[in-house]
Amino acid sequence: MREHPAWFRKRPDGSVQYAENPPKKYQDIYPFDFESDEWRALWAELTEVMAFWIGHGVRIFRVDNPHTKAFAFWEWSITRLKAEHPDVLFLAEAFTRPKVMHRLAKLGFSQSYTYFAWRNTRQELTEYFTELAFGPGRHYFRPNVWPNTPDILTATLQYGGRGAFMARLVLAATLSATYGIYGPAFEHMESAAREPGSEEYLDSEKYEIRRHDLARSDSLAPFIGRVNRIRHDNRALQSNDGLRFLPVDNDQLIAYARFTPALDNVILCVVNLDPHHAQSGWIELDLGALGIESQGQYQVHDLLTDARYLWQGARNYVSLDPQRVPAHVLRLRRHLRREQDFDYFA
Repeated sequence: MREHPAWFRKRPDGSVQYAENPPKKYQDIYPFDFESDEWRALWAELTEVMAFWIGHGVRIFRVDNPHTKAFAFWEWSITRLKAEHPDVLFLAEAFTRPKVMHRLAKLGFSQSYTYFAWRNTRQELTEYFTELAFGPGRHYFRPNVWPNTPDILTATLQYGGRGAFMARLVLAATLSATYGIYGPAFEHMESAAREPGSEEYLDSEKYEIRRHDLARSDSLAPFIGRVNRIRHDNRALQSNDGLRFLPVDNDQLIAYARFTPALDNVILCVVNLDPHHAQSGWIELDLGALGIESQGQYQVHDLLTDARYLWQGARNYVSLDPQRVPAHVLRLRRHLRREQDFDYFA
C-alpha cells in the first residue's frame, strides 16, 4: 500500500476503502482497484503472485468471490498462467446469479461452486442436476459439488444428524464428477451454528486454530473413504455425462442411474432424503436403455454395504434406514449364469 497506493480503492475523503460483500464487511481486507490508471502493473503483479505459488508446487487455486473482481483481469491472468501451466486448476468460490457463474466459467475458471448445498428435495435435485448435465452450460461449466464449506453449514446438516451427512455425501459424490467437503468438520458431523438462523459454524477455523482428533470412533472418515474408492473404481461416476433419473413412488426417495457410453459400467443410486425415518418404495428402470433383458434376472451389488440382490423386471423394491445407511450405490451385473451356459447343456 505504501509503494503502490494507486492500486487500492479509496473513498472520496482519501481513506482506503475496506472490502464488503453485503451484508458482510471485511475491515481487514483492502480491495484492489482493477481499473486504476496503473492497472497494467497491478494485473501483472497479481498474476506474478500466483506464478510464485505455482513455482512452489501449488496446482489448485480456490478463488474467493471472483465475481466481485474485474472479469477482464481473470480472463487475462488465467490465460497467461494456463499457457505455461496447463495443469493448474482454478475453482470459482462464487455463489451468485447463474449468468455470472457461467460467465466466470467462460473466462477460464476450471470449476465452480454450485447451489447443491441448498437443493434438498427430489424435485430440486432432479431439476438442478438435469440442468447441469443437459443444459447449454454442460459444454463449459464444470460443477464442483460441496455439502458444506468453511462458510456454509446448512439447516439440513444442523438438524439432520448422521443420516443427513451420509446422504448428502453420497448425493454429492454420485451426482457430480467432482465434489468436496470442509474436511474434519464434515467427518465429525459438526452441526452447531453461530446463532439461530445462521449458516455459519459456531467454531470456525476461519477464526481459530482447531485441533481435530482424526481417530475418533464416530468419524465418517471410513464411510467417506469407501465412497471415494467407489468413485475411483467406477468410470460412470467420473464424468458428468450419463445421468438418468428414475421414477420412484415415494417423494422421500431419489433414484438415478450413472453409466458409461458403452454401458460397461452402470451404477444405480437410491438415496433416502428423510434423515430421520426409514423410507421405502418401488423404483422403475428403463431396462432397454441400461442394456438389460426385459425378462431375465440381474444382480445388483451394493458397493456401500457389499450386499447383493437379485432383481427381475423393471420395478423393484427398496427400503433405506438413515440410522444405518441412507443410500444404495448399486453396481449392475447383467449376466447371471443359466443352464445353457454350462458345457453339458444340450
